[in-house]
Amino acid sequence: MLAYAYAMPELSVNIDHVATLRNARMGHEPDPLRAAHEVELGGADGVTVHLREDRRHIRDEDVHRLRDAVNVRFNLEMAATDEMVEIALAVRPHSVMLVPEGRREVTTEGGLDVAGQIAHLSDVVERFRGTSSFVSAFIDADPRQVDAAAEAGFAICEIHTGPYAERHRDHGGDLRQGPLADELERVRAAGERIRSAGMRFNAGHALNYHNVRPIAALEGVEELHIGHAVVSRAVYVGLRAATRDMRDLVGF
Repeated sequence: MLAYAYAMPELSVNIDHVATLRNARMGHEPDPLRAAHEVELGGADGVTVHLREDRRHIRDEDVHRLRDAVNVRFNLEMAATDEMVEIALAVRPHSVMLVPEGRREVTTEGGLDVAGQIAHLSDVVERFRGTSSFVSAFIDADPRQVDAAAEAGFAICEIHTGPYAERHRDHGGDLRQGPLADELERVRAAGERIRSAGMRFNAGHALNYHNVRPIAALEGVEELHIGHAVVSRAVYVGLRAATRDMRDLVGF
């Protein structure tokens, strides 16, 4: 049986695709900084951006401007490369989330293989020790990866909810369907293991207005990272309202 939380998780909104729209014309609008302020006014607890190696959406100058101006928690997603670590050490975001990155992928396609590169990732985590930045691992709901993240010294694990979102769509959100129930249970069990290891339990990827509530209701989940769904809805209702609508769902 699934366990449910009494305290609602916080919401961090990823604004990458505001920058994608700006870059389509190589201009200056829409401005990610204004987008950050809109999601703040909509009730977001944090702002997330992913500085990719190919700079396909968020750029270096965006990261610096946002860190100086954002009034809520600022989360920087990045690959675990020397270049990105140096940028993050200079910017000092509130949290740094290490993610796998492929040049040909449309979006992040899976969790970080912490177990397969534990020595390197332990070194990366160590470089942030003594700074104000918490370090998070974006991982699949796999006990082996949770245990490796704890060994590497991560403070936070964010569980990749993409497989759950796929099953939710396949089965129309019917939690009586075995494949969907199984995926939700995998996320729940991973979250319990994360918390038992003394790390924070976050979740994100492919969450939207239709599938977020069962994840938000899991016991101990502290923060959800949601981007594309919020920015997509903003086309119709505005970014502030889209954030408020998601905040209401997360708070159920």
